[in-house]
Amino acid sequence: MRMYVLALNSTDSVTEGFLPAAHRLGLDVTLLTDRPEAHRAAHPDVEVLECGVRDFRAVVSRISAHHPPDAVFTNSDHLQTQAALAADYFGLPAKSWRSALCTKDKAEMRRRLAAAGVDTVRCVELAAGQDPATAAVPGFPYPCVVKPREGVASEDVVLAASAWELVRLCTEIRARRPDAALVVEEYLPGELHTLETLGDGRVRHVLGGFRTELSPPPHFIEERLTYAGELPGDVTEQVLAQLDVLGVGFGACHTEFVVHEGRARIIEVNYRAIGDQCDLLLAGLLDIPLFEHILRTHLGEPLPADLGARTGGAARLDYPCADRAGTLTAAPEAAEVEADGVRLTYRPLRGIGERHPLHRTNRDFLGVVRATGGDRAAVDRAVTGFLAAHRWEITP
Repeated sequence: MRMYVLALNSTDSVTEGFLPAAHRLGLDVTLLTDRPEAHRAAHPDVEVLECGVRDFRAVVSRISAHHPPDAVFTNSDHLQTQAALAADYFGLPAKSWRSALCTKDKAEMRRRLAAAGVDTVRCVELAAGQDPATAAVPGFPYPCVVKPREGVASEDVVLAASAWELVRLCTEIRARRPDAALVVEEYLPGELHTLETLGDGRVRHVLGGFRTELSPPPHFIEERLTYAGELPGDVTEQVLAQLDVLGVGFGACHTEFVVHEGRARIIEVNYRAIGDQCDLLLAGLLDIPLFEHILRTHLGEPLPADLGARTGGAARLDYPCADRAGTLTAAPEAAEVEADGVRLTYRPLRGIGERHPLHRTNRDFLGVVRATGGDRAAVDRAVTGFLAAHRWEITP
């Protein structure tokens, strides 16, 4: 059976998760990308074809001229609609392209949720080329958040305290992203959580979620995620009800939301598996073939009624993060440590000698520490000890 995988940049999720899973399932994989050389270097044993993957018509044409497909899959935020349309064209199992589109488009997601009466968030859309001054709508609540309408990874997501600051921020973002539409929405207070789900269109499993700790405002950089197997009260049901409105229920989904006074309000829906190595941690923590399950849904196979996931585990991820532009001059090497019932893995994300600007996004991550065990206190001690024992230095 042949699976086509759509990709932009090379990611750990694809390289360490989905491609090995496809191999274990005995699939023939063809990877379609607009960056073929990077993917050929990352995984030379996989067939890689150049394709303008942002255009679903190019994807359909490339597949049609090659081998007949049995599945079309992507874990990219930017390519969910294209993959869904291409799969539908060939009559293959897929996410609804409408759901993929409305979850990617943050303004459309807000409209859909408001129209269904499940949540209404004050929101203003600023089209590409539109005067940033028009974002400062009279009577709009402050503080508010400005973000690219179809952005990812907290890039150019900033808190604005006033109308003047909002216009300034929109102008600055527009200078970097002249063709991007922006969304301005009221700030939603509360604890930030994620919910990880997996469905086949008939059955939907909740895999748990993470409590997310962010950098100080005005930016929103994820610095630490702690696994939370169960959420309080009816929080999970509230989030699932909102996902139902959006038509989300096939394959993997990573939803970010805040909880304030018992109410769950969605921040954004990423209709794919959680990234930044959280998916790799999740598969090990739950002791399930997570990546295989996700791929099987796209092959049309039903999920089992019980995934057999292990319960009672603890996990945490920390991301040492650059606080300035410059060259990385000191950092620990990759490591695997097991002690006191905790398995800790460290993976560097930048090499010694690399020079980078300061992005104020997850592109500032220098590495990722992930740890799993049966006891939360032991996991916390292991991660805290590792971070204290090593240093990351950036020379301006």
